[in-house]
Amino acid sequence: MLRRRALGLGLSAAAGLWLARASAGAREAVVRVGTLSFGTLAWEMDVIKRHRLDARHGVTIRTVDLAGKDAAAVGLQAGSVDAIITDWLWVSRQRAAGADYAFVPHSLAAGAIYVRPDSGIATLAGLKGKRLGVAGGPVDKSWLIFRAYGEKALGGDLARLVEPVYAAPPLLNQLMLKGELPAVLNFWPYGARLQAAGMRALMSLAEAFPALGIARVPPIVGWVFSEGWAKADPQALEGLLAASREADMLLLHDDAEWETLRPLMHAEDEATFTALRDGYRRGIPAGFGPADLAAAKATFAILAALGGKALVGESRTLAPGTFWPTPAL
Repeated sequence: MLRRRALGLGLSAAAGLWLARASAGAREAVVRVGTLSFGTLAWEMDVIKRHRLDARHGVTIRTVDLAGKDAAAVGLQAGSVDAIITDWLWVSRQRAAGADYAFVPHSLAAGAIYVRPDSGIATLAGLKGKRLGVAGGPVDKSWLIFRAYGEKALGGDLARLVEPVYAAPPLLNQLMLKGELPAVLNFWPYGARLQAAGMRALMSLAEAFPALGIARVPPIVGWVFSEGWAKADPQALEGLLAASREADMLLLHDDAEWETLRPLMHAEDEATFTALRDGYRRGIPAGFGPADLAAAKATFAILAALGGKALVGESRTLAPGTFWPTPAL
């Protein structure tokens, strides 16, 4: 019943649009989407293909497997894919350098700092003098936000208050579970696995924003594409975004969809499966408006101050046009 209700959301309008295009002999647009075999986008793509949501919205989505985030960016720049999932900081930096990439929010899911239950760490202040694993490197946006929060809450930069250990997300999980690290800052899918294994979330990234004067959590990642491509073939972008949104509504409301996705999730146990499912659902944005854009601009200013050119390039403000105008998600 839940599945039928979810599929029914906007189905009449979507079907009408599809029939109108078909009767007019409209060309079906092909959208090449860069995906990572280990990424959560693969889950959404599976839903789209099983339910033929792309065809329903007048497009054919073809996935192109890529090795990692950098490979996805290269693929987009080289024109071998039309759209990828990445962060808006990259988009702003590219636009400031003269490129025409644009961003549509896709997920609010953010990382957190996790601690071992036997670490004795109960608050952020308890991290002082301890080793803290950090995913993403010295200019990772989550790390920079926590550094800014540390200045407010602890009166000092976390980069000096703790001993940062920079490493890849899977390695950080291994080190923590072995007891070699008392705490780690990791991305949400890896954090979900840590919690399922008994580690405790000390503080989420979302909790840091209010102390920094940012009322909303800005989008973390989204659809990124060339503005020129979007304007030349608006049907392609519209169809991609509509199929993506419908798939996410299914994943938000229908537990049966997640049962089908189990093999792709590589969840070791029921606790991990549940943590991954719930983490994904929490990240689905309800919408995007002026307040969200203001939050993104304020976040950019903080990240630019701490990350400098290594993170944002020459620009110290969010590049105009970074967020693609869309009436609804």
